[in-house]
Amino acid sequence: MNTESTNENDLPRSGSGLMSNELIKTLIENYRTNHLSAINDSLGIKDAHSIWFDLPKLKNFIALIEQEAAKVNPRYTQEDLGIRFYYAAYPKIDNWDIMNTHPVPQEYSEKHTLVMIPTMKGKNAEGELHDFDFNPIQSDESRSIAMAARGGSGPSYDDGNLGENSGTLVPPSPIIGEAY
Repeated sequence: MNTESTNENDLPRSGSGLMSNELIKTLIENYRTNHLSAINDSLGIKDAHSIWFDLPKLKNFIALIEQEAAKVNPRYTQEDLGIRFYYAAYPKIDNWDIMNTHPVPQEYSEKHTLVMIPTMKGKNAEGELHDFDFNPIQSDESRSIAMAARGGSGPSYDDGNLGENSGTLVPPSPIIGEAY
């Protein structure tokens, strides 16, 4: 029986970075044994060990990146765009007011999370091609790439950024459905 798909829309699996279940288990256990336990011990909290995003949210975020990048430069292709995942941590409860514009449950206080920021390929001052963080909503192509090439700490403006963070942390959400 032929198990290969004849669907021309199927994505290639080889060379895609897919990992075996055994490797996934090992890497997750490494994190939980070393990093997560160190975080929990040093901060005295029970930090999250995973974050879940629903597929429509991810697809919408990708579509928004493509749409806004096309406004900056219609010549950009999918291969020029990407997403950088930054590790981040929610504030302590006594500083929770900074979360007013991005409502998440207060039970996320002090837990780590991920922030997704769009990237676009561009050349640095030496002409080398790199993936630079960019904000297509408030900046033009040259300003966003130049800021990244200078090694700047990030945009100086406070709103209008194209970043995503609205996932579900586990814990505090139940681990039901997790396989690792």
